[in-house]
Amino acid sequence: MRSVERFDVDPEGVAQRLRDGMAGGVLAFPLTSFREDGSLDLESYRAYLTAQVASEPGALFPACGTGEFGALEEDEYRAVVRTAVEVAGGQLPVVAGTGYGWAQAVRFARIAEEAGADALLVMPHYLVAAPQDGLVEQLRRIAGGTRLPLIAYQRGQVTFTADSVRRIAEIPTVVGIKDGHSDLDRLQRLTLAAPDGFLFFNGAATAEIQARAYATVGVPAYSSAVHAFAPEIADAFFTALRDGEDAVTRKLLRDFFVPLVELRDRVPGYAVSLVKAAARLRGLPVGPVRAPLVDPGPSDLADLEKILDAGLELVGAARRRTA
Repeated sequence: MRSVERFDVDPEGVAQRLRDGMAGGVLAFPLTSFREDGSLDLESYRAYLTAQVASEPGALFPACGTGEFGALEEDEYRAVVRTAVEVAGGQLPVVAGTGYGWAQAVRFARIAEEAGADALLVMPHYLVAAPQDGLVEQLRRIAGGTRLPLIAYQRGQVTFTADSVRRIAEIPTVVGIKDGHSDLDRLQRLTLAAPDGFLFFNGAATAEIQARAYATVGVPAYSSAVHAFAPEIADAFFTALRDGEDAVTRKLLRDFFVPLVELRDRVPGYAVSLVKAAARLRGLPVGPVRAPLVDPGPSDLADLEKILDAGLELVGAARRRTA
């Protein structure tokens, strides 16, 4: 078991490990396993994570958006992050989610630090829009409450300007940005404003759809929700994109990713609910989503099953995948 005492935090060292991981694989955002009654199922979660780590992603991001961070209470969050750290066993970086207002984010950050996480993904704050000074101060406050390196997630009401990126990059433990806006003009300006070595990665809801476009502005790394249920498909796409196999990437996009996105867009929250449903279709022990999310109904589930089978057939993978 990996020690949870953290006296050796090295932001640049963590950033380099993430950089190396991004070059070699997708970033994995694992699901959190719940029982049918909604309670946390740590035994199933450990088995599921073991399969995720065996697929060799570039890094592991537990208790983030796909992992239903917003539905976890603090003791559950502690258990989820600690289990991810134990399963990863130092093989790859573990970046835990944190968020809400800065005070709550610091509380979760300290739990993640005690649990042994390597870094934190700071998800958008709750509800209200904020000026740039406030967005920068939010990160300063969180950075002041934890030794862990931070990655800011710009999405929803959080959008940084080039000047703000320069300012947050001056905070010693802020090492990068996950982008969920997909505004490539703005993103290009941000990458040019940031210092050399500052991390950027594509965090769109189904990042593979826009991976080629992101790469044109110097952001080839991306998170993959598909990895949470079909690492074979996620890895096949990553390899084809990296190796310039345009025919393979186009076929995967046309026959799997685009239909998946069209289904995802039918219902709010399906960016997570469909991922969990697809994992269950493969026999993975993840259970249902928690409210306010809802699991897909029979019609959408039937469509998901067809899309999943088509994707697995494209990469020569079997439907049943045991954790």
